[in-house]
Amino acid sequence: MKKLIKPKALKKGDLVASVSLSWGGAGLFKNRYEQGKRQFEDTFEVHIIEAPNSLLGPEILFNSPEKRLDDLMWAFQNKDVKAVITNIGGDDTVRLLPLMNTRHFEIIKNNPKIFMGMSDTTVNHFMCLYSGINSFYSPSLMFGYAENGGIPDFIVQNTKKTLFSNTPVGILPESKEFLVQYLDFNVENYYRKRIPTSPWRYIQGEKKVSGNLIGGCIDVLFYFINGTKLWPSLDEWNDTILFIETSEERPSVEQFTYWLRNLAVQGILERVQGILFARPGGEFPSEEIEAQNDYLNKYIEYDAAILRVLKECGRTDMPVVTNMDFGHTVPQFIIPYGVLCEIDPVSKTVSILEAAVE
Repeated sequence: MKKLIKPKALKKGDLVASVSLSWGGAGLFKNRYEQGKRQFEDTFEVHIIEAPNSLLGPEILFNSPEKRLDDLMWAFQNKDVKAVITNIGGDDTVRLLPLMNTRHFEIIKNNPKIFMGMSDTTVNHFMCLYSGINSFYSPSLMFGYAENGGIPDFIVQNTKKTLFSNTPVGILPESKEFLVQYLDFNVENYYRKRIPTSPWRYIQGEKKVSGNLIGGCIDVLFYFINGTKLWPSLDEWNDTILFIETSEERPSVEQFTYWLRNLAVQGILERVQGILFARPGGEFPSEEIEAQNDYLNKYIEYDAAILRVLKECGRTDMPVVTNMDFGHTVPQFIIPYGVLCEIDPVSKTVSILEAAVE
């Protein structure tokens, strides 16, 4: 992978821009947006400013991808803005891509700053990657940072360590619990049930490996990015650590397997050094959890699919860690694109070996 430009660390008092680059949910569920904004500002002692079009609502933003692109460019060009965070994901960020030309990517490259988000925001992360800057696969303002009862301490500590410090991030933390049940933005003071989780699973590999982080929501990678100008060349996959997670739509194990086989036939899995896989499927309705003795039974089939495809392409040596705390789960840690990561199957640790910011 080419060397990426790192943004500067956040500091107390910095200005952060919030953007809606996909679904306009922040304009529809303003209470949820305001809660996320307030908690982020109070917890990290920064100030949030809305991009000009970010609260216009779902219908206007769906019909006006150019307004969303304008907001992205506004946020990167604004010299006072030190970080950009997406309000929520969605399903059509890729509609910004046909509107972009060389000038847009140069604006991103020439104004490196922290860019945060998850899910459909994977498209924007690959825009940053294409431009040559680091970005951060992270909670969004309305998912993770807006949790009722405050931002989980797991997220708070990891955010400070990753974005506010220019020292190596170090060993990534494991959460001992996670939140289940679908998130209902229509219900205020909606507290989701927390259940214990098991440790991360080191399902393959015996030797320590390292590589630069690349990945995102696998649904978005294959439905929207694969085959576009944003898709990295084969050489850019050399010596990388692939991190993947699934959306809350919970793609079938069969579909998941097909996506992995696509990575294999492209030659990508030959070049990747290791795989990090998040707790799949997003959030489960409470009745599904309570109907089973072990919720992990719903995840084991995904693990088996990874091992099956790696065996098919002769990569039974590759370290693989699953059931991890990132993506469509709460709490989650932040993954910085392009930064050097180490998987140690012997000590059972995953570490980020360098600082994520300057």
